Amino acid sequence: MKAQLNAYIHSEDARTQAGFYQEALGGRIASVTTFGQMPGIPAESQHKVMHMALEVAGGNVLFLSDSFGPASGGRSLSLALSFTQEDEAREAFGKLANGGTVKFPFEPQPWGAYYGEIEDKFGVHWQIVKQ
Repeated sequence: MKAQLNAYIHSEDARTQAGFYQEALGGRIASVTTFGQMPGIPAESQHKVMHMALEVAGGNVLFLSDSFGPASGGRSLSLALSFTQEDEAREAFGKLANGGTVKFPFEPQPWGAYYGEIEDKFGVHWQIVKQ
């Protein structure tokens, strides 16, 4: 069996959240479909993002969608980014932490890697690793 796994983030403002990740991790919005592109959607919901593909950090793809209710992160899931360059890992860590909370500082670990944890300003948990 072969498959590709992508994180799907339900957001209160997918465009703003995608812009934050694009700035923090580099990348581009590959596609956006709004609810307005579907028939029968009420006018007040037509601008909402139904599906967005965001390429970040060298080709990883995050999916985002606007939520119709409150959207909040959960501690039962973290997104992990592994880097080969310490400066890139530190930069991503710092940018993702902007407006969020550092849960564990990015520093050398006994197993020989650098590691840190963040909850970003949207409530998404990130683990940043430099092997």
